[in-house]
Formats: sequence, structure tokens, C-alpha cells
Amino acid sequence: MEQKGYLWESPAQLEALLYELVGWKSLSGTQGEVEFPHKLTAKFSELNYFKEHPDNIKLFDAGEDRNAFTALYKTDKSRDTVVLISHFDTVGTEEYGQLQELAFKPEQLTQVFRDNPDLLTPDAKEDLCTDQYIFGRGTMDMKIGLALHMHLIEQAVREEWPVNLLLVTVPDEEVSSRGMLAAVPGILEISKGNNLNIKLFLNGEPSFTQQPLDDNHYIYSGSIGKILPAALFYGVPTHAGEPLNGITSHFIGSYLTKKMEYTDRFLETFDGETTPLPVCLQANDLKDNYDVQTSHHSYALYNVSTMTQTAKDVMITFKEIAGEAMHECRTDYEEICKAHHIPALNCIRVLEYHEVLDYFIDKYSKEEADTLISEVIEKNGTDERKMTLLIADKLMEYCQELAPATVLMFAPPYMPAVNSSDDELVKKLIEATKSEMHETYNYDVTNKHYFNGISDLSYVNYNPEDNGWQSFKNNAPLWGRTYSIPFEAMQQLSAPVMNIGPFGKDAHKMTERLHKKNAFEMMPGVLRKVMSELF
Repeated sequence: MEQKGYLWESPAQLEALLYELVGWKSLSGTQGEVEFPHKLTAKFSELNYFKEHPDNIKLFDAGEDRNAFTALYKTDKSRDTVVLISHFDTVGTEEYGQLQELAFKPEQLTQVFRDNPDLLTPDAKEDLCTDQYIFGRGTMDMKIGLALHMHLIEQAVREEWPVNLLLVTVPDEEVSSRGMLAAVPGILEISKGNNLNIKLFLNGEPSFTQQPLDDNHYIYSGSIGKILPAALFYGVPTHAGEPLNGITSHFIGSYLTKKMEYTDRFLETFDGETTPLPVCLQANDLKDNYDVQTSHHSYALYNVSTMTQTAKDVMITFKEIAGEAMHECRTDYEEICKAHHIPALNCIRVLEYHEVLDYFIDKYSKEEADTLISEVIEKNGTDERKMTLLIADKLMEYCQELAPATVLMFAPPYMPAVNSSDDELVKKLIEATKSEMHETYNYDVTNKHYFNGISDLSYVNYNPEDNGWQSFKNNAPLWGRTYSIPFEAMQQLSAPVMNIGPFGKDAHKMTERLHKKNAFEMMPGVLRKVMSELF
């Protein structure tokens, strides 16, 4: 069946496609996120190729009625395949205030900013005056990446490219990466079922600034890792009128948080690029109501970025720091007790989650542990961070002889780092990208080894010799229940990775914006050049 005219070919068509995709509101955790892949299925069916090959479109269950979407262009000329990765969920729009309804209407929103430029920051106002930027939620991060990949699929279909393209776009990237975790087994299934040879995973995330007001355009040969070490602080409760008859969890926790935040103990540097310092993302009390009993259980979640460290490496360092923190806590606590002539409580234990679980099983049984954990999950909604801590808390409730204690664990999500900078194909494609941009557009791009915005590339090309993830499995209370990572499947997806996306600014802010010429004119040429280098 012959296709009349291109759908997503010209800069104007590509711009219109972006506005349509942005208009499909798909905030994380909303009905729009559920509906998006079904709308996309209908959109792809506008191409005759997918009318004739409807089975080349597949959806993979990502939970809560959400689905990862895949569309395969398959040629008989080669087994070589490029997997095109993007996500279609976006963060919220609260910061737009009265303009929330326009956040998904880029043309109207940009016009409002033209009429009211004082709503913008000075740098955003300056960009607005160039008439080269379009504003709106998802314009930069990252509906444009999906639009560009749809453009490539149409090019391949129309020109019968001798390379297979598998487009993968997923929900939930902005929260827990459920979409990509569902897509990984799907990619493996499609690859084996079609006898594909995956040569490259190409993500379309936009260029992220390295510092405020950074105007450099970056492409990436890897993606930084993220892991979430968590601590449950379990003290001994008492009446507030007799505070030294117990020890509060907040007193204990303050020592670990002080040593964890901004520590350089996890710091990694690679060819001039350095991981961000750890920070505490959340610290809360698990006490439900106010009363005069001291709080004996609270928690903290710490963000740790990685380049080469495994979960095992992170846990080793985390436990060392916790040991030092609890020693300082114990020393200060004993001085306080001594000054008030009160005997001190037992030492403050530092335990990994699996040690507490094993202790509980020895004291009671595995069946009772499973029942208890299932009850916690059933009663406590969908916040996997909170559930993680509540499981450890419930185990400690039955093993209070271990208190006071700091229990160390991992909370979702875990995103391993990936780096293909030394891969010969990636080196070739980096040079081709730089050359195309410079020679055709007199525009320079810079290669970075690690995409600093965190991406779904974390779930492909996992080192097959790395078993450090076992430490994550052993210390993640939700593992195998509501959360898991397909490490074995990931280890089979061993192709190199790259991230080539358009230039924009202020992801996750009201001033999120996309450079139009870069996105609609430059990037299609660059991506076509990359594809031509492959076939």
C-alpha cells in the first residue's frame, strides 16, 4: 500500500507532531499516562507500514494500567538493529500557577509569555526575545525525543533503510522507571523473536546543563547511576518527662545524616566528570500521632550518584559511615548520661536489612515474616519508599531487643550507571555527530561520558560479570514483591549506548523550553547521519 506524502518529515510537520504529543497530557501517575500508548498506537497506524504489520506494535504491562510501547521497523536486508528509547511521562505543572491549563499548549503558553515577559526569569526572557524557543511541559523533557524517533521510523519505512529500528517509549521514567523495567524483557523478547542483532541503544533525552546558565549542547556516551540508601533509626521510647530513660530515633538519625550529606566518600571522577555529592532526599518520623511519648522510629533516604560503584560497593561505604556515626552518637550519649548520673542503654547496633530479616526468621519463622511483610504492603498504598521503611520497622517491632539500632537498606529506584565511551562504534558516531553539526550548521556539540539527568539507559548494557546487584536484592525489603530489576535480561542486552537529543533549558521548571531550530532542523539531520554511519 503506497503512502501519499510524509507525515512527520518537514520541520513544520515535526513541530506540529510535538505539539500534538505535548497536548496528550501524560503526567506521571495520571490517566493521561495510561491513555498515551493507546493514542500512540493509533498515531503509528497512520503509517501504511503499521497498517500492514500491526503485530510490529506491542505494549508491555508496566503496572497500574500503564504500558510501555514498542514499534518495530523490520528489514530483510540486515539483522542489525538500533533501539530508540524515550519516555512519555512528564512531571507536574503546579509551578505554572494560573497558567497550568496552558502548560500543555506550547504555542499559547509562549504567546502569554510574550505578552507578559515579567513572568520569566531574566535568562528565559532573553531567550523568548530571540523567537527561537517554544515553552511548555514536555517540550524539552522529553516529547521531542519521541517525535524525533517517530520521524526516523517514517524515514526508514519510506526509504526502506537496511537497518532495523525498534522504537521504545515508556511511562514512569520520572518516578520509578516501571516503564523501562517492563520494556527490558519486551526488548529481549522482540529481539529473539525477530532474530535481531542489537548494535546500539540510542536515547533521545535532551542536553542537560552542567551548571546554571550553561549554553553548551551535550551528547552523551553513558548515563550516571542513582541508588537510594535508606536508614531506619530505631530507638527506645520513653515519656518526654523522663527523656534519658530511652533514646530518640531523631537523636540517632541526626548523626548519620550529618555524616552522609555532602560527604565525598562516594565521590567518583571520570575524565573530568564528577558525581554530585550525596544529599538527604527525605527524613521523617514514623510516629503516627502527637503525644508525649518520645519518637523511637524515624528514617532517612539518601541520594547517591554512581559511575562505577555497584550496590555492594555503596552498601560497604554506607555501613562504614553508619558505624562511625553511631560511635559518635554513642560517645555523646554516654557523656550526657554521665553528666546526669543515669546509666546508658546498650550500644547502638548497625545492621543491614537482611540481618534483621534473618534474625526475625530465626526467632519466629519464614512464614510469619512473609505474612507480616505482605500485610505491610497491603495496608500502605503505593509509596515504595515508605513501604520499604515500614517493613523494616515492623520487623524491628517484633525484635525490640535489637534496639537501639540503625538498620541500613535500599529503597527503589535503583538505576545502575552505564558508560560506552570506549566502544569503537560509539566513538565513530560521536565524531559523525560533531562533524555533521559543525560542517552543516556551524554549531558545536560536546561529548560527555555520563548523562547527568538520570535516564532509562541504566537498564541496558549491564555488565554481565557484575554480581554486586545481589547486595541490592538482599537489602531491598520490596525485592520480588512489588519491586524488582531484570538484571539477567539486562545482562543479555549488551550493546553500547548513546544519548543524542536536542538543546533546551530548564527541565521540570515553569520555564522549560526547547530550541526550535536545533530540534526541528538540526537534530533530524544529525540522527540521519548517525543512522547512515550504521548502514
